[in-house]
Amino acid sequence: MRTSAREFLGQLLDTDSFVSWDRPPVRVAATPRYREALRTAAMAAGTDESVLTGEGLLRGRRVAVIACEFGFLAGSIGVAAAERIVAAVERATEFELPLVASPTSGGTRMQEGTVAFVQMVKIAGAVAAHKSAGHPYLVYLRNPTMGGVFASWGSLGHITFAEPGALIGFLGPRVYQALYGKPFPEGVQIAENLYHRGVIDGVLPIPVFRRIAHRALSVFSGVQQPDSTALGDTAVQVTAAAPPTLPPVAAPTEAADRDSFGTQQIRHDDSTNRAGDNPVWQSVLISRRPQRPGIRDLLRHVTQRVPLSGTGQGESDRTAVLALGRFRGQPCVVFGHDRRGQQGENTMGPAALREARRSMALAQELRLPLVLVIDTVGAALSKEAEERGLAPEIARCIADLVTLDTPTVSVLLGQGTGGGALALLPADRVLAATHAWLAPLPPEGASAIVFRDTDHAPEIAAAQRISAADLLADGVVDRIVPELPDAADEPVDFARRMIAAIANELADLRARPESEVLAARQARYRRLGLPGDAS
Repeated sequence: MRTSAREFLGQLLDTDSFVSWDRPPVRVAATPRYREALRTAAMAAGTDESVLTGEGLLRGRRVAVIACEFGFLAGSIGVAAAERIVAAVERATEFELPLVASPTSGGTRMQEGTVAFVQMVKIAGAVAAHKSAGHPYLVYLRNPTMGGVFASWGSLGHITFAEPGALIGFLGPRVYQALYGKPFPEGVQIAENLYHRGVIDGVLPIPVFRRIAHRALSVFSGVQQPDSTALGDTAVQVTAAAPPTLPPVAAPTEAADRDSFGTQQIRHDDSTNRAGDNPVWQSVLISRRPQRPGIRDLLRHVTQRVPLSGTGQGESDRTAVLALGRFRGQPCVVFGHDRRGQQGENTMGPAALREARRSMALAQELRLPLVLVIDTVGAALSKEAEERGLAPEIARCIADLVTLDTPTVSVLLGQGTGGGALALLPADRVLAATHAWLAPLPPEGASAIVFRDTDHAPEIAAAQRISAADLLADGVVDRIVPELPDAADEPVDFARRMIAAIANELADLRARPESEVLAARQARYRRLGLPGDAS
């Protein structure tokens, strides 16, 4: 039995204190089939979108609230839902209110493709600004919270608790089944297990979370009060059911598993390799050629290279590269995916993301620009990655990058799959190679979820607007660096063109005041996906 958004608000807030902030959802481009799905979802859920926002009283304290409604298209987040969330976060910041968010979602909305996927940058940026202004952000995860929602605003709380028995994870179990032909290990993506692994702060029913949230907000206020024990404030024990007997949770529905927000190599059958006259699918296949140049090929043309390694805290990940260097004389920190280091199930894990955050800290502290290279088949899909906090690290990377106080350039070099790609995307300038692409899932993974086979991968690739040309039209990418006609056949010349393009962007950004650059970045991602704002 799932808890609806209105049930959550009714149990969290004082009786009859909720006041809605919601306005009619912004209109987005939609096929007749999608429009009908939205109408049907509204009738079934009794809401006009997958999220409700507003304010109310929590034991007399005024708070802003955001609550997902799973009954509306599995709580999926598209442009309209993201705009509602961001507007609420911004209003909470303006009113200097603490914010309580309760996600429950299968992830980003498949019907809106890559534009919906990048909305997580917008939401994470708004939450980061709210926290930077000194206002509390509390998160209560409900069953289920998966994929991009968990790997962005669901993992940025000052404190994070979850509903007992809730399914919570980065990886969609259906995607794992499609990729490897076996179920994901049981008991990993359960709230109680994540609590014991230190990923979340505790597992509580809503009435107890209400008491904990009130206490936390009292502490966060910084106001000195009399000793609480003198006022009869009884203790609340924050625990989870002890392992190994974790509570049973029903397998997620297809809707709950829409977005794994990261994936790995797909097992192809011959039918998925039919490029035909589909240029988007042709680009996907070209991006996977083994001879295609990667980040190490670019670095051969960078001067004064200083290779670095690891997080500085005892971790390293060979699927990523970190270095200092100069692009045509422009000094910078460089971090990116190493396509040569990603083999089989060995893909970007939590350590690589922590290394990415090290690169951001270096750039910030040294006042150097940061260059990020995206070229990944996806973040790690494994028990270990889930339990070591992969999704929260993705969320922190996005939030750090949106707010980083130094110029940034992101380069979409080849494959750009899932959260591992999105974690390096939100920069001041985004360049893309001709055959690069960005998607919440590889087309085969999306096909496996929607059609239960991989045969429809080419048509899904086109429909979701994942190609560099589509990304340029939708305002996600600023410039395409040409391949003539395929970087794999001209690796040196292509690398030199890309180096020159990066150097030009760095020179332009460094010539501007940092405050202007940061304001433009925040405005860019705030508008992304809204009608009339695509370039």
